[in-house]
Amino acid sequence: MTDGGLDPLRAGLEEWIGKSLSASGPAVAPDEVNLPMIRHWVDAFGDRNPVYLDEAYARSTRFGGIAAPPAMLQTWTMGRPQIQGIAERGGSAGEIGSDNPISVLSAAGYTGTLATNSDLEFERYLRPGDRLESSIVVESISDRKNTALGFGYFVTWVTTYTVGPGEVVGRQRFRILKFKPGSDAVGS
Repeated sequence: MTDGGLDPLRAGLEEWIGKSLSASGPAVAPDEVNLPMIRHWVDAFGDRNPVYLDEAYARSTRFGGIAAPPAMLQTWTMGRPQIQGIAERGGSAGEIGSDNPISVLSAAGYTGTLATNSDLEFERYLRPGDRLESSIVVESISDRKNTALGFGYFVTWVTTYTVGPGEVVGRQRFRILKFKPGSDAVGS
């Protein structure tokens, strides 16, 4: 349910739809897909699929060799944590720049952030030696909603992951609610 009426803030956010969320272009993975990181991942999650670590077994499969767990897709392009200044970057480990819809909403008092959902699509499994790039584009921004947390906007972006000259290997659709803490909420 929307709160009704004209919403000049939302109208100003319209320009962001279809545009990059990154100020510096695609993020390049700091490392190639590699066996030590795959090993850490499968150990942490207890995923014992032999295609991830057993080279002889993996060669006998449709992959023809070791493959990385698909759920690792996002991890390959994540930057190393930068603790200093993390609050000013909205909790992001990497610089996202001040000129983006998340910052605009924060400046307008919508300082609360709640991740609501994430969907992953996989075009192919990653293999050791692949070096990923990721590009983030704002897909949609909702009208202002009256939620149990307060008034807010749902912001959705799509990260496209590529290898080599533009080979898409996967996508992640991520949605957050940017809300104004303490604003009139449903049922209050």
